[in-house]
Amino acid sequence: MDQSIRDRYTVVIGLEVHAQLLTKSKIYNSDSAEYGSAPNTNISVITLAHPGTMPKLNKKAAELAMKMGLACHCAISRLQIFDRKNYFYPDLPKGYQLTQDRTPICKQGYVTISSGEGEKDIVLNRIHIEEDAGKSIHLEGEKDTLLDFNRSGVALIEIVTEPVIRSSEDAAAFLTEVRKLVRYLDICDGNMEEGSLRCDANVSVMRKESTEYGKKVEIKNMNSIRNVQRAIDHEAERQIALIERGEAIISETRTFDVNTGKSFGMRTKEELNDYRYFPDPDLSPMHVSEEWLNDIKAAMPLLPRQMYQKFVTEYQLPGYDAQVLTDTKEVALYFSEVGSFTKNYKAASNWVMGPIKSYLNEQKIEADAFPVKPETIADLIQLIDDGKINFTVASQRIFPELIKNPGKKPLEIAQQLNLIQDSSADSILPIVEQIINEFPAKVAEYKSGKKGIIGMFMGEVKKRSGGKADPKVANELLTKKLEE
Repeated sequence: MDQSIRDRYTVVIGLEVHAQLLTKSKIYNSDSAEYGSAPNTNISVITLAHPGTMPKLNKKAAELAMKMGLACHCAISRLQIFDRKNYFYPDLPKGYQLTQDRTPICKQGYVTISSGEGEKDIVLNRIHIEEDAGKSIHLEGEKDTLLDFNRSGVALIEIVTEPVIRSSEDAAAFLTEVRKLVRYLDICDGNMEEGSLRCDANVSVMRKESTEYGKKVEIKNMNSIRNVQRAIDHEAERQIALIERGEAIISETRTFDVNTGKSFGMRTKEELNDYRYFPDPDLSPMHVSEEWLNDIKAAMPLLPRQMYQKFVTEYQLPGYDAQVLTDTKEVALYFSEVGSFTKNYKAASNWVMGPIKSYLNEQKIEADAFPVKPETIADLIQLIDDGKINFTVASQRIFPELIKNPGKKPLEIAQQLNLIQDSSADSILPIVEQIINEFPAKVAEYKSGKKGIIGMFMGEVKKRSGGKADPKVANELLTKKLEE
């Protein structure tokens, strides 16, 4: 689409993000919430909604939801009523969903994102808790649809934004921040591929001069942040093209095909969804006491932006380093622990962002599974700071040995491999003098202004000393001799 046409319109986006809570059991009964079990094994008469069965709220689910609310600057509702949201779907055993309508557990709030325009707050409408539905399975070539009720009743929170997002990039940034938050809080694993974090996007467009929102279309079935961004861009252009042709936009639910990059209609939506909400008579209202809420607040960990500020202010790291180090909770905590054993925070950052992250990526593991203890990395940094080894030796020779033998000390490995650096001017000077005497032509080039040739001399020192000569001392001695 021509950019001049696209620029005539404002895209209006609201997101609904579902996050499966990391509870061992389901939200209203004791059935297992484990992912990946054989179909229809994590079920009971309560999950299947047999007559006479009674739900009971999972306290842990409520606590995890309140943690997310506190992280998002929400007001926590002190009295909550649970509601039945009535609609029919084959994988909804009761014919209704237990959720919250009038009294969501968390009200309003915001999530701060980083965008091309700087930091901005994405305002929330609410966060509420509810139960997940089951899963319909459509096997290719089969005429029947199979139903797996393992997921039915698994605890969810739904994070609903106001329609304040104006670009797919900001939508992606919001999702990225939400995923970081749920992982830092240990309330959801944030795995979109497995469906534990899911996002629906409500998209509409309106002319720049208009003050009235256009008809919104809901897009479902997006399994990555990148695909959410692609789907929003496609839908915005589709709606603009319809308006430009004088055609009406149908308010509907659409699904996104990741292979074609296009969406297609699933079902039309009513102008106003009437789910006939009413209070569930089997669940008692939930009261959140001041004491309970204070206990939850006291258990809150440092969040990504708080960790970022700590790294920038307390550890004096560049913003780029702090951003990379706080990308995942595991890396941030590992770096923090290294920082408790050394004051050379920049060197610690370089090690974590460099060799350690490379190893984690290669092995496809998180930092909490990294075999080398933070204290050992601090010892390695100290060896370099003391001039006993250089970074190249540390990263290429000692680090691989530490991976194989994480119980060993860096100094022990350096001694065994005969890698301790020689910083004695008395032992390095004869090597320097020998090299200068052997290369008079190169010495003449250096004295004529080709200062870069000192690298050749340093290479010779390294080779003749077996890599053990301290580069700093060698460089000082070479420069002094060459300029005599």
